[in-house]
Amino acid sequence: AFEAALAHKETPEALEGLSTAATWLNDATTMFDAGERAYRHYLDAAERRGAARVAIALAKSYFMCRGELAVANGWLQRAHRLLQGLESSVEFGYLALCQAHIAVYRFDPAPTLRYAGQAMELGRALKEINMEMLGLAYQGLALVFQGAIDEGMGCLDEAATAIVAGEMTEIDAACTACCCLIYACEQVRDYRRAAQWCERLKTLANRWSHQAMFSQCRAYYGSLLIGQGAWNKAEIELAAAVDSMAAISPAQAADGLVRLAGLHCQQGRFAEATALLERAEAPPFRALAGHLYLLGRAGLALERGEPESAIDLTERFLRVIPPEAHVLHIPALELLILARIQRGQPDRAEAHLDRLRAVAGPIPTQPMQGALRFAEGMVLAATGAHQAAKHSFEDALELWAQSGAPVQVARARLGLAGVLAELDRVAAAEQEAEAALDALQAAGAPGAVKQAQDLLQRLRNDQPPPTVQHNASPNLTRRQLEVLRLVAQGLSNKEIANRLVLSEHTVHRHLANIFTRLNLSSRAAAAAYATRRSDHPACS
Repeated sequence: AFEAALAHKETPEALEGLSTAATWLNDATTMFDAGERAYRHYLDAAERRGAARVAIALAKSYFMCRGELAVANGWLQRAHRLLQGLESSVEFGYLALCQAHIAVYRFDPAPTLRYAGQAMELGRALKEINMEMLGLAYQGLALVFQGAIDEGMGCLDEAATAIVAGEMTEIDAACTACCCLIYACEQVRDYRRAAQWCERLKTLANRWSHQAMFSQCRAYYGSLLIGQGAWNKAEIELAAAVDSMAAISPAQAADGLVRLAGLHCQQGRFAEATALLERAEAPPFRALAGHLYLLGRAGLALERGEPESAIDLTERFLRVIPPEAHVLHIPALELLILARIQRGQPDRAEAHLDRLRAVAGPIPTQPMQGALRFAEGMVLAATGAHQAAKHSFEDALELWAQSGAPVQVARARLGLAGVLAELDRVAAAEQEAEAALDALQAAGAPGAVKQAQDLLQRLRNDQPPPTVQHNASPNLTRRQLEVLRLVAQGLSNKEIANRLVLSEHTVHRHLANIFTRLNLSSRAAAAAYATRRSDHPACS
């Protein structure tokens, strides 16, 4: 219809309409061409509002479709200048919403709140419910970023209700508001809330035949499925999101690329994960991937047993994320804790745990609280507080079980098995490790499967013989006996740590306890003691 109108006479209104229609039909070439021609026609006719309106639409398209932030900024500045001196109108609200949208992708809550507030105020004044509710959704997301979870999620729920109730009639605004909600759910790991709204969004997207907008939210949904252990379904969703957005709006495929890479990393598919992260780092994806690809590379390094690289990449991520975006720091802090423990730096891990408690502690969702208890368990185990670690892992297990997260439950069982072994509760440790192994094998997590298998092998085959336990000392724990035998074999603390999958700090602590309990003054004395007290080959 717009093409027919243009064949009769080229007007800015028809060109603007054609650009919008092309957007819906995923025709980027026509979208940009018709939009820029409409802009020039509006200028020629001295219609500043129309020119500003088209400039705002072009700014968003250049950013979202091509990842060209500088070009997008140029169009926004042009729109701002065109509107100067004019009376308040919807165009001012569109400008504020576009600026809020870009600020969200840059993980910057302060300008997001400012621009969202402007759009909400203007929407109420002009009785533009779409503008007001989309502003409310951006405000809610920014509040979640800052850690104001209840207030932020309340805003997002209200905006989503306006969609379902039919109050929001602009489809782009409605779908964007829903995507804000799902993204917030992903950040605070509120799987139940996300599941409830995702079905409604899918229904709306199908009704409106607006698959491009649904594909953008699909990436966030895929991440939620990973958290629930539905890895096969998550891979289907994420791959579909990437393929769809790559064809429609390439830059927007960035979210799916990073999340799919994270899944492949957990699946041990390192080459595929690396390729996806390399794509996410390159234009046009990089503009919309924020710096999440750094976190993706850190996770990959940790899975490969490269804690130094994981630490470097995670710290780079934290340096570029605004400090007030508290919730966005959570996955980075979790990574740092695990990397420091793997690196043998439990004291540094404790410092990161303090920061994690401050940020994640107020978030009431069961998966988030489970993650916090798990991190506490890892740090406590690394520092030798095994009884306290046991309680933390048990809490994590229960919280994750209640939230329906089987892979996380398995990881908690694995941590629990490790500390039970340290407490000489071998039978209980084997039971937890076996349950963890079954779940991890079913999920397809080879790295964690290997950890479970190694632990079970140690529990079953590497226990000190009863004669060694008797001869060495009835006061030593099973783990201390293992350390003592390896000292007798001439292994260094680092070599013992690698053999027993412990930190050097923990090995040092075990040796200090052995010296105290056996009244020994040196490592050489401990080795001699072990040799004297047993004729078993392991101690000779």
